[in-house]
Amino acid sequence: MIYSFKGHIPVVHESSFVHPLAAVTGNVIIGKNCYIGPGAAIRGDWGEIVLKDGVNVQENCTVHMFPGKSIVLEEGAHVGHGAVIHGANLGPNCLIGMNTVVMDGAHIGAESIVGAMAFIKAETIIPKRSLVVGNPAKVIKEVSDDMIAWKTAGTALYQQLPKDCHESLKEVDPLREIPKNRPIQEDFYKTLQEIKRKEH
Repeated sequence: MIYSFKGHIPVVHESSFVHPLAAVTGNVIIGKNCYIGPGAAIRGDWGEIVLKDGVNVQENCTVHMFPGKSIVLEEGAHVGHGAVIHGANLGPNCLIGMNTVVMDGAHIGAESIVGAMAFIKAETIIPKRSLVVGNPAKVIKEVSDDMIAWKTAGTALYQQLPKDCHESLKEVDPLREIPKNRPIQEDFYKTLQEIKRKEH
């Protein structure tokens, strides 16, 4: 659902996909090849929210801010299921883990990875290429080349997903039994641990 608010109408590039069960409201700009999952709420009622090209905001995420503030999710920012971004800016190609909360005035540096269920306090500045975990969140080490390559490959799947959704996602009635020719799901992405085991 796309809603205008006080004269502000969201701008969504035609290559991006906003799920019908997501809500995008007001002063929101969504760039190219972005994916907004079902249950996500991007609420630009009190300030501007900009999603640059290739951003994904997954299922049940919330993006909002204090009145009068504006925020930017830079190119390739990856917001995992259930995360809350409240008045924070995300750097290019960062990953925000599932059910993480990032508070007002925080900035997540480029190519940083924030672990699931972390809590980033207000005004926290996370340097680029940081691996961040915990509540309150702390930087525990630098993101390795292998880790950022794996993250970038995962985000690329989400940058392809809008096109796939435009082409093949449709509402249907369920089948009542499993068909004999049921398609086999592709195995096209490995966990970082699986990749490391394969290399050794």
